[in-house]
Amino acid sequence: MPAIDDPNLLVGLKTSDDAAVYRLTDDLAIIQTVDFFTPVVDDPYLFGQVAAANSLSDVYAMGGKPLLALNIVCFPNCLSPEVLEQILRGGAEKVAEAGAIIAGGHTVQDDVPKYGLAVTGLAHPKKILSNAGASPGDFLVLTKPLGTGIINTAVKGGLAPEESAQAALETMLELNRKAAEVMVRSGATSCTDITGFGLLGHAAEMAQASGVSLEFWADSIPVLPGVIDLAAMGMIPAGAYANRDFLTGRVNVPENLKPEITAVFYDPQTSGGLLISVPAAMLDLMTEEMKREGVRASVVGRVRERESAPIVLL
Repeated sequence: MPAIDDPNLLVGLKTSDDAAVYRLTDDLAIIQTVDFFTPVVDDPYLFGQVAAANSLSDVYAMGGKPLLALNIVCFPNCLSPEVLEQILRGGAEKVAEAGAIIAGGHTVQDDVPKYGLAVTGLAHPKKILSNAGASPGDFLVLTKPLGTGIINTAVKGGLAPEESAQAALETMLELNRKAAEVMVRSGATSCTDITGFGLLGHAAEMAQASGVSLEFWADSIPVLPGVIDLAAMGMIPAGAYANRDFLTGRVNVPENLKPEITAVFYDPQTSGGLLISVPAAMLDLMTEEMKREGVRASVVGRVRERESAPIVLL
C-alpha cells in the first residue's frame, strides 16, 4: 500500500488500527471500516446479526457512533433466496439497534456464503480513540469474555455444551455500543476491539502502536463457560495456532501456565469485546459506569514501559 500523507487522515495504516478516520471539519470526523466473513452459526438470521455486530464494533473501538452501513454479500446460487433474506434481515435489525441505517450494498455469486458491512461512523476529531494512546501506568479493561472461536469449533464438531454455545452466541450478538459510550466519557486513552487476532494479537498491535508493553493477569481474564475444558479436548481453531506462531518471541508466558489456558488468549474472536487502556485515576469511574450500563468489564492488566517483549503474561 502506498504511504499517504494527508493532514486530515487522522488514523490510517500506520498503527494497524480498527478503522480509518478522516477529519471533515474541526468538529467532525468520519470513521470508515469494512468487515465480512463466512457463517459462524447455522441460523442465517443469527449469522446476519453476528456479522453486523462484528462490523459495527470497529466504529465503537474508535470511540465513534455508527451512522450508515452498506451490505457486502457473497452468496451461492445453490441456496434458497429465503436464506439470503434471513441474513439481510438479521443484519438490518442489528444495525437498527445501533441507531444506524443500511442504505444499500453489493452482492456477488460465490460458492461460500459471506456477509458483513462497510460502515461509516462519526466522532469529534479530538475524541477519537486509536490503539496508539496507551501510556505506562494505565490499566487495561476488557469488556467481553474470551472463547468464541473455541466454542464455535466445538459446535461444528457437535461437542459444545448447550450452556457454552448459548453464552458464545449471546456475547457475539452484543453490541459494544454501551462500552464505547462509557469509555469515551470516562477518560480512556486507547482502545481496540478483540476479533480475529485474539486478545494477544490485538494487544500486541496496541503495544507496538503505543510504544509500550502490556502486562496481563491470566487469572483475571474472563472466559466463557466450558472454554478451558474444550481447549483441553483440542477444540482449538486453526486461527489460534496461527496467532500464536505470528507472536512467537513477542509474548512472555509463565512456564506453569497450562497450554489450554494460553490457547484461549490466542483464540480468534468473533464480535469480541473492547480492550481499553485507562489512567489509574479514572479506573474506578469507568468500571462503575460499565457495571451500571450492564457491561461485563474486567480489569485484566496494566501498561508498562516498553520492554523487550510487548506482551507479558503473569
